[in-house]
Amino acid sequence: MTRIVVVGSINMDLVTQAPRFVGPGETILGERFLTVPGGKGANQAVAAARLGAEVALVGAIGDDALGRQLREGLATEKVDLSHVVQLAGSASGTASITVAGGENQIIVVPAANARVTPAQVEGAQSLIARADAVLVQMEIPLETVEATLRLGHRLGVPVLLNPAPAQKLPIDWLRFARYVTPNQHELAILLGADPTEDFRTLMQRAPCPIVLTRGGDGAWYREQGDPIHRSGFNVAVVDSTGAGDTFNAALAVFLAEGLPSAVRKACAAAALSVTKLGAQGGMPTLHEVTFFLAQQKG
Repeated sequence: MTRIVVVGSINMDLVTQAPRFVGPGETILGERFLTVPGGKGANQAVAAARLGAEVALVGAIGDDALGRQLREGLATEKVDLSHVVQLAGSASGTASITVAGGENQIIVVPAANARVTPAQVEGAQSLIARADAVLVQMEIPLETVEATLRLGHRLGVPVLLNPAPAQKLPIDWLRFARYVTPNQHELAILLGADPTEDFRTLMQRAPCPIVLTRGGDGAWYREQGDPIHRSGFNVAVVDSTGAGDTFNAALAVFLAEGLPSAVRKACAAAALSVTKLGAQGGMPTLHEVTFFLAQQKG
C-alpha cells in the first residue's frame, strides 16, 4: 500500500449561500448555511485515503467544538492523526465563505494552522522516512513548509509542493521539491515573473520539475526538455471546489507508476471530483477512478 504523509492545514468551512453580497453595515437574509470540513492539508489527506493510500496528517486543530468535529471526520476517513496536535486555548482554523450569484467571498482565519511548527515536522521524521511521498501546501507557516522540503530532501523522500495560496519563494527551496504543482497564476507569483508570460516558458525557467494544472484543459508537466500536455476529461461540472487538492493527492498516490501515468490518473480524479458538491464530498475512490478511466479512449 502506498504511504503518504500530508503536512498542512485543517479548516472548517462556514458556508453561507445568499441572494447577493452584503454592503457595509447591511443585513440580509441568507438562503442556506452549512459547515463543511476543509483546509488544503485535510482535503489532500482525505483524497489520498479514498484512493487507497495509507495516509498520515501533520497539522493542528484547536480545543473547540470545530476541532472535535474535524478530528472525527478525518478519523472516519482512516487518516492517521497521531501527528495532529490539539492546541489548548486555540481555535481551529476556519474559512467563512459567502456564495452568491456563482461567485464567492472568503475570509480565512488560520488560528491553529498558524502554529504548525518545524519541530512538529521533525517529530514526524520516522513517519516521513517510511513514506512514498509527502504533500505540503502553503496554508501553514512558511518556515514549516521549508522544514518539510528540507527534511524530505535529506531523507530521499519525494516532496510535492502545492504552492497555494501563492507566494514568491526562495529558489533554493524549490530545488528541494521533487515536483511543484501550481496553476498558471501561482507559477508566475512563485517565480516573481510577469503573469502574462507564457506558462510553458515559465515552466522551463523553474529550477525544479513542474506539474501545472489547467482546470478543464488538464495539466502540463515537465521534468526535462519541453513541457508535455495531458488533456483533461469532459464531465458535467457541479462544483470545482477541491479539484486541485484531489489532483495533488492522486499525483502523489500514483507517482510510483511514473509521471505520465500519475498525471493522467490525477486529471481523472480531479474531473470526477467536480461532478459532486463540496471539496471532500466530491473526492472519488480508487474504484471510481479505475472505472472512469476504463471508459475513456485517451
